[in-house]
Amino acid sequence: MRYSAGRLLWEGLRDQRGWTQTWRSPALKRNYRFVIIGGGGHGLAAAYYLAKVHGIRDVAVIERGWIGGGNTGRNTTVIRSNYLLPESAALYEFSLKLYENLSRDLNYNIMFSQRGIVTLAHTPHDMDNVVRWANAMQLNGIDSEIMSREQVAQMIPALDMSSTARLPVIGGFVQRRAGTARHDAVAWGYARAASSLGVDIVQNCEVKGFLRDDHGRVVGVSTDQGEVKASSVLLNTAGSTSLLAQKVGITLPLQSFTLQAMVSEPIKPVLDTVVLSPATGMYVSQSDKGELVIGGGLDHYVSYAQRGTLPAQTATLTALAEHFPAFRRLRILRQWAGIVDVSPDSSPILGETGVPSLLVNCGWGTGGFKGIPVGGWMMAHHLATGAAHRIAAPFGLSRFESGALIDEAGASGIAH
Repeated sequence: MRYSAGRLLWEGLRDQRGWTQTWRSPALKRNYRFVIIGGGGHGLAAAYYLAKVHGIRDVAVIERGWIGGGNTGRNTTVIRSNYLLPESAALYEFSLKLYENLSRDLNYNIMFSQRGIVTLAHTPHDMDNVVRWANAMQLNGIDSEIMSREQVAQMIPALDMSSTARLPVIGGFVQRRAGTARHDAVAWGYARAASSLGVDIVQNCEVKGFLRDDHGRVVGVSTDQGEVKASSVLLNTAGSTSLLAQKVGITLPLQSFTLQAMVSEPIKPVLDTVVLSPATGMYVSQSDKGELVIGGGLDHYVSYAQRGTLPAQTATLTALAEHFPAFRRLRILRQWAGIVDVSPDSSPILGETGVPSLLVNCGWGTGGFKGIPVGGWMMAHHLATGAAHRIAAPFGLSRFESGALIDEAGASGIAH
């Protein structure tokens, strides 16, 4: 079924009786060409692009829980490509361009709003970094505009611009094509589109281990619904990736941390862009319902718990209150957390694992949501062709042996 205004009108006239299931719920078969472990955004996107771009539909996406129940539904929905290094810039710009047409491509409204993101500078050193960063983006062909203090004040009236502020704002830069999207809609849109092309999406099915032949090649997976054979397996389970990799004898260079966020009670429109303060790690936007969506840095201890800590919440909300005094009396409605997998250079790991026929998509850290389309596209290309896409090639696992790290945080002096 294709969604359209005409279809919406027609179903309204017939008491909504014609809507069908958004995606199929097939039984798990015993053989597939490709098995994708993890039904989050990256896994669903890989399955969709395998079917649409490469014409490969004999694919199963196996999800332990439910679609959108992991990190895809536990983030702050920010999408941007304002990265300094050429490798990162190419990766996230590819993703942003896919996001710009994703609603039309999937025939599903992901509510992508290109409201821009403003990165603040608080000191002359911050401003030097901002200028260098914005100029590097322009050299990489990505939009950016350096902003004066007056321009920031005009664009964000609620921001405390007083000289007595603990973190006075002296300027910044904006990427106007950045924005936000509805996280659930991204997962549901990819699931619906992949299913309509013949991909099997199997929920509530846990992968227990891997099947290997006498030569050590992965030839399938064992699940709580039985064994499944496949010519190749793609592992992309975010914070749980390192645990599953251990079942096949791989130790990935990952650590998993809790990353939490929260929303306030709804208020009238007051913030029409995303605001990021690198000095505090705090960022905030306003949702279509009026809630302030607030995020911060990682909880600084290794954890697989989908809950945050009070000190991290306090630090984030303190920064918000300092930058936006008018928000101090708002109440927090809810808080949530996801498990993010962080690599040594805080950049993703895409491609071969060293175990034949087992590929991995992991290590996105705090950038997983904005990387969903490009992560899926790159891994679909690798599965279908047997080789890494040129944009994904620098992000292979071998870089940790060669020393060719993509250390975005170290290069910019600002954590990503």
